[in-house]
Amino acid sequence: MTQYFPPEVGAPQNRLFELAIRLHKLGVDITVLTAMPNYPQMEIYPDYKGKKYHYEEMDGLKIHRASIYVSKSKSIVNRLRNYFSFVRSSAKVGNKKLGNFDFLLCESPPLFLGYSAMRLARKKKAKLIFNVSDLWPESAEKLGVVNNKTLLKMAYNLEKKLYKRASLVTGQTQGICANINQRFPDVKTYWLPNGVDLSYYNPATIPPSNWRSENGFATSDFIFLYAGILGIAQGLETILYAAKNLEKSPQVKFVFIGSGPEKDQLISLKNKENLTNVFFLEAISKKEMPGVLKSIDATIIPLRKLDLFLGAIPSKIFENLSMEIPVLLGVDGEARQLFIEQAKAGYYFEPENVTELTAAIHQLIQDKDQARQLGMNGRAFVNQHFNREIIANQFFERITLLSSEN
Repeated sequence: MTQYFPPEVGAPQNRLFELAIRLHKLGVDITVLTAMPNYPQMEIYPDYKGKKYHYEEMDGLKIHRASIYVSKSKSIVNRLRNYFSFVRSSAKVGNKKLGNFDFLLCESPPLFLGYSAMRLARKKKAKLIFNVSDLWPESAEKLGVVNNKTLLKMAYNLEKKLYKRASLVTGQTQGICANINQRFPDVKTYWLPNGVDLSYYNPATIPPSNWRSENGFATSDFIFLYAGILGIAQGLETILYAAKNLEKSPQVKFVFIGSGPEKDQLISLKNKENLTNVFFLEAISKKEMPGVLKSIDATIIPLRKLDLFLGAIPSKIFENLSMEIPVLLGVDGEARQLFIEQAKAGYYFEPENVTELTAAIHQLIQDKDQARQLGMNGRAFVNQHFNREIIANQFFERITLLSSEN
């Protein structure tokens, strides 16, 4: 169960799809209960408009789609309407269209989908696996996205209930698992990390792309890329202020690919600072991404400076490292330990610290041989530790064991 799934593009969509098809190849019969595709435009895709229910198959997966309310409004009221409309429709479609299952894996966020998941798990005689990719509502509260005390209390109570009801709680990072175990010592957790398909993101087999020339960039430009959601959590204004410091290095360019709630404000900041070295491009498909990644020189991956993110691992890091792209990482804690200290795949800068990011940029562009070495280190590291094939095989072993437990 997930609100997000292909043909939508995004981190949870890719991660869940890649896990599902690999479990299917291992002999698991997979059914997906999801919403009509709408993200990130927040518009129902043309082929699905006007439908309350839709069934399709994708790479051997049986996919049932339920209706969902969508709005371009960023208000908390419309966001909750979006979440709860799918809670209601997923429960209805799941009850009517689906048979019994051994397991029901529910993706969070949105946390509220857990209401439907608990109900369906009971009706379908399935063991509930609750997959936590973000500690909600804790993250929403600390980012100031949700301030309503009643809503937060309801969400924290639901979170507790879900952890207690689940046969297994899977966390996307070790930090998420540790946080849950600290608060709920009796809850069984399992680290189910994100990963990468190294055969798909392989710089040795991907043909040259015309992306640079098509977007007006020269071969001599040193391009730093941020690709993903332009949201509150990322603190992306740090990149713009660093770009301001690099104005005297005209060959250095900063490219943002994607959309999100902060995009308009970031463009306004760019215009206010008159930044000619910053470019905003629209989100692209997964099919286009390898060619784009082969065309850039480095990636910047930031988050805001919050203790909440000490256990965070931004999903975009895996594809970049698989493509041998060095990373400037503005994320402390688990991500820094793994990808900077262990992998030696880039340079760390303190989150939201413009001076340190500027210094890291200078360090990277001044030693291109070192930049290439950092990139090669990154691919070797994710191949060893975050290969999707290995992750799926290990998870299959865990659920096989779980099926025999009372």
